[in-house]
Amino acid sequence: MSLTLQKQEGRAGLALISPTLVITLVVVVLPLLWAVMLAFQNVRLINIRSKGLFGGYTLENFRYVLSEPGFWPALVNTLIYTVAGTALSIAVGLVAALALRERFKGRTLVRASILIPYVAPVVAVAFLWETMLNPQYGIVNTWLSQPIAFLSQAKGTFLGMEVPVALLTVIAFEAWRYFPFAFLFILARLQALPADLEEAAVVDGATPTQRFRYVIMPQLWRIVALLAVLRFVFTFTKFDDVYLLTGGGAGTEVVSVRVYNFLTSRDDIGAAAAQAIVLAVVLVVFLALYLRFFAGGEREQNR
Repeated sequence: MSLTLQKQEGRAGLALISPTLVITLVVVVLPLLWAVMLAFQNVRLINIRSKGLFGGYTLENFRYVLSEPGFWPALVNTLIYTVAGTALSIAVGLVAALALRERFKGRTLVRASILIPYVAPVVAVAFLWETMLNPQYGIVNTWLSQPIAFLSQAKGTFLGMEVPVALLTVIAFEAWRYFPFAFLFILARLQALPADLEEAAVVDGATPTQRFRYVIMPQLWRIVALLAVLRFVFTFTKFDDVYLLTGGGAGTEVVSVRVYNFLTSRDDIGAAAAQAIVLAVVLVVFLALYLRFFAGGEREQNR
């Protein structure tokens, strides 16, 4: 009797989750499998209808992609853009959350206004940045003694050092646009912190820096680690921000923009799919290393 009841419950559970499974299969699994299939075939837009499921598989796309001179610089740009953009967005979000955790007049309005970069359409904010940074009529260049083409100048000199101007600009845009995401997570965690811990630290004579280092930050490191993973994944495959600002020019080409250029400019679907697969593999490797390190740190702390 109990076995029959378990079978009925199992069938009921399968019936309940079957719509989700079907949607996941159609929307996620099948396109992914098709992309993998295209990556191993010599597929262009002109002959895509003649390609079937079997035959014609080759590694030529991967050899071509990995031997192209522009692929490795694009991958390095992607890593720099991802790591720097993730770190800056979380750091700015942390500072904003700490600054706005206490009560003051107009705090709700200020908190709401911080979300504007995140909720505003990316086309609108990218056009705003292009206008502000324009070397001819942009408001930013009116404050400088010498105009700087922030979005079209690959290299520049700062304090005697050569710096990638356009790449740093898109990284700054990434941090500005997505720091509200980190701000929301960190502020929610700060609001849940027990007030007794900080009060005890104040009574013991701890300075604000000591309270942040020994009381607040140990309670935030888990949420910061989660934010780092989420922002790393989102930023690593980011396309629209870089493309709208620079089009991938001036030393800002990332792999996602390169995939788009292969699709639109060369109609080389196989090579574009191969680059996308390489990008996914690199992302999985980095996430596996990060999660392994994070899990190890968590086990050591639990001991």
